[in-house]
Amino acid sequence: MSNDTNARLLVCTDLDRTLIPNGAEPESPKAREMFHALAALPDITLAYVSGRDQGLVREAIHTYDLPLPDFVLGDVGSSIYACNGLDWQQWEAWESHIAPDWAGRNREALAVLLQDFPALRLQEAAKQNTHKLSYYLDLAIKHQRVLDEVQMRLSANGIHASLIWSIDEPANMGLLDILPARASKRHAIEFLMEKQGFARENTVFSGDSGNDLPVLISPIPAILVNNASPELKAEAVQLANKAGTAAALYLAQGGFLGMNGHYAAGILEGIAHYHPSITARLTALENGV
Repeated sequence: MSNDTNARLLVCTDLDRTLIPNGAEPESPKAREMFHALAALPDITLAYVSGRDQGLVREAIHTYDLPLPDFVLGDVGSSIYACNGLDWQQWEAWESHIAPDWAGRNREALAVLLQDFPALRLQEAAKQNTHKLSYYLDLAIKHQRVLDEVQMRLSANGIHASLIWSIDEPANMGLLDILPARASKRHAIEFLMEKQGFARENTVFSGDSGNDLPVLISPIPAILVNNASPELKAEAVQLANKAGTAAALYLAQGGFLGMNGHYAAGILEGIAHYHPSITARLTALENGV
């Protein structure tokens, strides 16, 4: 990848159990401090890409002492905010871009279309958004069959939707997010790249879960942090090999600067993998932390 230390770098990262150490694995000491220092470099643009809405992203920044981002791609990619400190402005251009996929219907109208699916349980109102309809599913249910039936129902009504399946491991619950077809983490990142002039070789994404898979197996250089489940690691590698994008997927393993590769340590390890020239800068940051 790029060795140009003067090139602008776009660092896109998921939050929960990727940058935020709220999983079962331990966090390396000083890893988040080093991430803070990296994000403070003048040639790095930081974007948070999360299933959280704006309010919950702000809460995470405060609770976990995270760097303030330049952009937030929230609600699983269905909203984009340009950030100037704590002043966040929603990108209306992204809203206009994705809205036609739902054929003029809003989230409430889609919920009515799906109200006879007994396996679907609506998530709380705070977890819904204009272009994000979210449900809980019991993990005992064969979720792929449900997703296929939901997709057929929506398609039959002229709605182009993206169905994102993931698992809330602490709650042992399945999660289904229904978005406009063009409103995914990957599409939101690509929209941001286009509007801000970032090429793939100067963009890095990091994630840990199923709803990160579309980016992890895309041509966008991606990092799967070490604390991701073995099952997800195997699935990501298999799908990337099938898609011919294996060279754009890095699995953090630990050992970089003596860290374990979990959470922020894995993000830093992956950035150094794709951009070797940054290793010296990270080492200097380590000495200063």
